[in-house]
Amino acid sequence: MENTLIKNGTLIDGKGNDPITNASVLIQDDKIQAIGPEAELKAADNTSVIDAEGKYVLPGFIDTHVHMMLEMKSMQKTLTTPFSYRFYESVHYLERTIQTGITSVRDAGFADAGLKQAVNDELVKGPRMQISINPLTITGGHGDHWMRSGVDAYLTGVDHPGMPNGVCDGTEEVRKTVRKMLRAGADVIKVHATGGVTSPTDHPEFTQFTQEELEVMVEEASFRKGKKVMAHAQGSEGIKNAIRAGIHSIEHGIFLDDEAIELMIKNGTYLVPTLLAPVAVLEDGENEGNMSEYAMEKSREVIEHHRESIKRAYEAGVTIAMGTDAGVMKHGTNLRELGLMCDIGMSPMDALIATTKTAAECLGWGEYTGTVEEGKWADLVIVDKNPLEDIRLLENEKNILFVMKEGKVYKSTL
Repeated sequence: MENTLIKNGTLIDGKGNDPITNASVLIQDDKIQAIGPEAELKAADNTSVIDAEGKYVLPGFIDTHVHMMLEMKSMQKTLTTPFSYRFYESVHYLERTIQTGITSVRDAGFADAGLKQAVNDELVKGPRMQISINPLTITGGHGDHWMRSGVDAYLTGVDHPGMPNGVCDGTEEVRKTVRKMLRAGADVIKVHATGGVTSPTDHPEFTQFTQEELEVMVEEASFRKGKKVMAHAQGSEGIKNAIRAGIHSIEHGIFLDDEAIELMIKNGTYLVPTLLAPVAVLEDGENEGNMSEYAMEKSREVIEHHRESIKRAYEAGVTIAMGTDAGVMKHGTNLRELGLMCDIGMSPMDALIATTKTAAECLGWGEYTGTVEEGKWADLVIVDKNPLEDIRLLENEKNILFVMKEGKVYKSTL
């Protein structure tokens, strides 16, 4: 039995309560055993003690939209890099992610069951994962990166053992493809319900898949296997089709209209904004030359629409969970999203709740993580200064002093 006591910190519990000063958290093995003043906690003699005096203790952060097998590169580098190289790269992406305090992620495409198992077995260091395997896409849709040269532009969803092809058209192909993803180990089904910014042959407002096809996905995932469906959905009609079909979360939500917002509230649909994604596309294209001109052009077109949509959704009361699209930008820069969420009107506390309590609930893990409570996994982060006064201090990985996942320390500079 391993015991750890974190003492003297200011606790921000993830539930929206006022910070608690001089708080102590007692961890037994992988779970939080007790919270309170140090004098009231019964720690065993062999307990490891971490003094968080002057520091802030928070739940482990959660990113509900990442791509752990992907980080954008120039087309030339993508096409000349050996296929298996990306698996070795992902080891570094995973470690960079957990070093920023993110202890759980939902992978929105291209991570297979082997990557998740490697993390679970502690073969590599990283956040716990939910995986979607390969997103479903229509022929010529957002996830179909076929170019007229005959080359797959990103080589992300290339078939290999554990990664079935995601291109499907019509209800019966959709049904079979969902079943293949579930067979391959998908925890959640991902669908591209609209076009997107980085795809070569469509536009974010283009509607993809019919509502009937989307309903088949929900039926196969939810009714047969108890799984949820997440939808890349940027145009308003595609968003509304997805909500009406019973899809669990809308990713991006660039062109939300009033009807879509009302439907999300009525149906309890989660919104995962990924405000960082178009910002990162522009930055990477201008600074690194890794983005195509069509992706940069579409980013310039949508970025203000995106901010305004998320602002209106937040003000209307839509449930927002933090997600970034990490992989489109560099892994380890995820917490920039919190500052962008505050820029559109969210309070720092609401942004923190979005990446802790609400994100855990979006993943169906609310009873296990997302808040600092007795009996939950010991997923904890200690930061140098008060993020409620300056949320952007979390963007600097050096301010993340300590990271624990299920009672195991993955980082400590205390």
